[in-house]
Amino acid sequence: MLTQTALSDCRFCSLVSKQNGEDPIGTARTVDHWLLIELAQPWIEKMFKEDPRIAPLIKLFRHLFTKYGVVIQPILIAPDKVYSRPGETRIIYFHRAQKLFTQYKKQEFIVPEAEFPRLVTALLKHLMKQPNEFSAFHHFRQETTHIREILVCTHGNVDAACARFGYPIYKNLREGYATQPNNHLRVWRCSHFGGHKFAPTLIDLPRGHYWGHLEPEIVDLLVNQQGEVAKLRSHYRGWSGLSKFEQIAERDIWMREGWDWLTQDKSGKTTRKGLIGIKRYLYPLLKLIPLKRVQFFLEQWTRDAIWAEVQIQFTSPDQTRAGTYFARVEMSESVMTAGKSPKLGEAVQLKPVPQYRLSRLVKLK
Repeated sequence: MLTQTALSDCRFCSLVSKQNGEDPIGTARTVDHWLLIELAQPWIEKMFKEDPRIAPLIKLFRHLFTKYGVVIQPILIAPDKVYSRPGETRIIYFHRAQKLFTQYKKQEFIVPEAEFPRLVTALLKHLMKQPNEFSAFHHFRQETTHIREILVCTHGNVDAACARFGYPIYKNLREGYATQPNNHLRVWRCSHFGGHKFAPTLIDLPRGHYWGHLEPEIVDLLVNQQGEVAKLRSHYRGWSGLSKFEQIAERDIWMREGWDWLTQDKSGKTTRKGLIGIKRYLYPLLKLIPLKRVQFFLEQWTRDAIWAEVQIQFTSPDQTRAGTYFARVEMSESVMTAGKSPKLGEAVQLKPVPQYRLSRLVKLK
């Protein structure tokens, strides 16, 4: 394990995380809706606050959550010399269509550049069930449901590790895999989506898998999904259809079931958590409140649980196979890690982060 002294010259948080053996599992964001917006770089903080195309949309994202409890994950994707069209903007929307699912439903639009804020506004108002003009954009729809989208974070303005380690993996995927005939794969450079200490990190849509600490030798396994699935274990951040402790359990189930697990519709439920202090008493009461935003904050507030009991329900697409896994997840030890890469002249700031393991995994009949 690297110490503060040994890391005095280290410039990247992801190197600290990887060298100290931090497990990335359970760090995928839980997402019901994704919105990918094609927008030229640079993606700087000022743009999100002052760009007349973007700033009003940020307010709508927040309103969608605070009033309606709808969590949407917006991500910017950089225009590509092959995929993109001059003067036009691509918008890709994914959503969770049902409780048990294996991948998100996809809609893609290519609109005149000046029209993309109008389209996004219409989509967000559609989700709010407010009057909108979303149907007016139907003729801009693209039939790309068969295309897989891999998003690699190269957003160096947020953390230098993403640019330093993300770009080589992006280039490998873009030139080595997305160009293969009949691969039905596009690879994009994208904005920050959390977890820069796991750089290089990517999201694989429409399934919604997060990956981190990527290495060239496991890229082929990740893309083609053939071979020894256990080799991906230490790179898997989790599936965005589940919450933290459910993600931890789901990884072990995947390792047990093999590649066929990816075809199963599934959902998760956290039944109990081991908490201390006031959280121990408030958690079972607050879980009874049927408001999405309350449950979102409750999940964030109790991420430090000492243990959790979860259930993962699954069924095959043809309904011939179904079942439920029960798992108990327990805190095992802590590792020292860095939350972000230091800026020039700063030292790496280390902090302990708890690691978790399964103490029980049972397939219920």
